[in-house]
Amino acid sequence: MKLLTVVGARPQFIKTAPISSEISNREECSEIIIHTGQHYDENMSDIFFRELGLRKPDYQLEVGSGTHGKQTGLMLARIEECILSEKPDCVLVYGDTNSTLAAALAASKLHIPVAHVEAGLRSFNREMPEEVNRVLTDHISDYLFAPTELAVKNLLNEGRPKSGITNVGDVMQDVALVFGEQAMLHSTVLKDNNLIEGGFVLVTVHRAENTDSSERLRWIVDELINLSKEMSVILPLHPRTKKNLLNQSLFEPLQSTKNITLIDPLGYLDMLRMEQAAKVIVTDSGGIQKEAYFHKTPCVTIRDETEWKELIKIGWNRLCPPQGETSLTETVLSCTDGDQSTSPYGNGTSGKQIVDILLT
Repeated sequence: MKLLTVVGARPQFIKTAPISSEISNREECSEIIIHTGQHYDENMSDIFFRELGLRKPDYQLEVGSGTHGKQTGLMLARIEECILSEKPDCVLVYGDTNSTLAAALAASKLHIPVAHVEAGLRSFNREMPEEVNRVLTDHISDYLFAPTELAVKNLLNEGRPKSGITNVGDVMQDVALVFGEQAMLHSTVLKDNNLIEGGFVLVTVHRAENTDSSERLRWIVDELINLSKEMSVILPLHPRTKKNLLNQSLFEPLQSTKNITLIDPLGYLDMLRMEQAAKVIVTDSGGIQKEAYFHKTPCVTIRDETEWKELIKIGWNRLCPPQGETSLTETVLSCTDGDQSTSPYGNGTSGKQIVDILLT
């Protein structure tokens, strides 16, 4: 069996690692990797391939950034050419990016089966481009690999056939189990930034709903400045976030605040180490919400909703919507550990399960 994997953004590089590793151990299947170039910065792309042990992609499409329509259209055309050349038995897509949707569309129109890893997630907010991408991808995929029981229910409620849905757990749990220990042993990021275990709040901001809205971005900046009066804040800056902060004259207030440290994006092991050591994580990332839980670090999500409702239920995650009535500082200071008696994301064998299903 020839499997064709399409990735393009940081979370997808992480998610593909356990599956690509499993494929490489099987004589009966091979993998072709396409990198769309949606994330192309060294700190957002190349370093993840090195640290996760992923081999160099077979195709580098170098699409880069752009509007949603332009970016998705370019990907669709270039992925189609690769599929026609390689003639795979199945196309593997991950998560909810424009790369995900473009690959699923290209394969579907060429009558190649599509397997969607992390299927069934729903925020029920169609204003999010990620929500549109994941819904459309789920409805043209043949194999739906759900990470949780709630994701399975979402798919069934939308009329997807039960025969194509499997709860395999979360592939990011596979990665966290393998690489969490390596991060503890090898990362020097705490020493490099003069940080102590449990002595800081780790913040990440990158979603368009926050960075492209001047009102929401200003609220985030004001709240982080207030939070810094109580706790040290460290913020690895996503390139788009930095650009918008500069454009809206919000970068200088953050940079000049005594208890806030702005740093470049981190590699995977360094990011894991920061997540392990943080007192609390504040984020709008879907993946980091889960990584926080894997490392048993309380998390505050600065969005109006989250796809990972299980984490809200068991107390490891709290919502703090930008421009909402609740202050970020109050939410962070009230965080405590959640329920440790349950594990909603499987047992760390998702990659093996997915490859087994595709082969049989």
